[in-house]
Amino acid sequence: MLVGSVVKRVAIVGGVRIPFARAYSAYATAGNQDMLTAAFRAVVERFHLQGERLGDVAAGAVIKHSRDYNLVRECVLSCGLDPHTPGLDLQRACGTSLEAAIDIGNKIALGQIEVGIAGGADSISDAPIVYPRAYQQLLLASYRGRTAWQRAAPWLGLRPKHFKPVLPAVVEPRTGLSMGQSTELMAKQWHVTRAEQDQLALDSHVKAAAAWRAGFYDDLVVPHLGLKTDNNVRADTTLEKLAHLRPSFATDGTLTAGNSTPLTDGASAVLLATPDWAAKRGLPVLAYLTHGKAWAVDFATGKEGLLMAPTYAVPAMLRDAGLTLQDFDYYEIHEAFAAQVLCTLKAWESADYCREVLGLPAALGSIDRARLNVKGGSVALGHPFAATGTRIVATLAKLLAGEPGAARGLISVCTAGGMGVSAILER
Repeated sequence: MLVGSVVKRVAIVGGVRIPFARAYSAYATAGNQDMLTAAFRAVVERFHLQGERLGDVAAGAVIKHSRDYNLVRECVLSCGLDPHTPGLDLQRACGTSLEAAIDIGNKIALGQIEVGIAGGADSISDAPIVYPRAYQQLLLASYRGRTAWQRAAPWLGLRPKHFKPVLPAVVEPRTGLSMGQSTELMAKQWHVTRAEQDQLALDSHVKAAAAWRAGFYDDLVVPHLGLKTDNNVRADTTLEKLAHLRPSFATDGTLTAGNSTPLTDGASAVLLATPDWAAKRGLPVLAYLTHGKAWAVDFATGKEGLLMAPTYAVPAMLRDAGLTLQDFDYYEIHEAFAAQVLCTLKAWESADYCREVLGLPAALGSIDRARLNVKGGSVALGHPFAATGTRIVATLAKLLAGEPGAARGLISVCTAGGMGVSAILER
């Protein structure tokens, strides 16, 4: 199994994604099925899986139409795999595709399957627009009518307000706060400054732009609908430009459009297998998925910050692995907001927080920032909610494979609902 003592190491053969696009831009007319199918098809073509039956395919989307109730299975049927390959929809907000990779990894480690694909997709541009519940109830009441009068009577209650759409929003039902508003509270609690956030955002763009120029993403990203590269990366941004942006979530806040992830469309996928399966097909193993952990915090009462669950998940996973926070060559921490990353790092550096909240004997300590998100993070590359996890897995696996002497990397992803997902990749 993956969690706890390591019984087997699950091979990461590789991953592919389509370019991530700012909402309402290149993929304005695309949907989750189109994008996720493209990512799956890219994996099938890259690793010559046409007509092959895989043990399972697990993926998901956070924002879904009701028509996509069987999204993953539909994408499997269109991507070139043997139609006997099953598909599983799952969702853990922004941790969806990392959770999918852990799910597939566990099935492989337990001997249930030999090979599978994990992935995720999300479209802001194609978000479902629904009408008020009162209108829905009116329609259903009419449908249930057995006589002409029973079918017509509900329509007498029709009002103009029924035609006002209920637009989707990233708001926590328990608090009524958006994710940005919640992170503003975290930034104040941890004394994270605007300057710190802007610097991390700048680093994200600089690293992402350099990675694209160097060709790092050339074999990780396949063109889709005319887009060849992530279109949110700002190679020309500066601290001065970032400093001029207005706060986005509070008039006196520190979070801006520049140091937060943009609304993004996109999809990604990774291929996982037993080492034997990869060897029989002559496919090199980039890295191994060895541990995974999910956690949640009590954010609804205001006791804890919405996006602080990774502060719990990571040390719990480190205990499983017998490692310290400093035992990693690379750190991939999802940049939902620059402030969230900084809050997490400050929490791990705080002896009081680690002792009193996490129950640890001492602080986890600091990390080498030069090893953090070295090819850019979500602030620059974009964040299609369910696609980010396997975007990170593919990136980290390639980093580990390409760096002589690199032994392991850490993944940390915060999610809506006060949850977090973490994983360890090793060579």
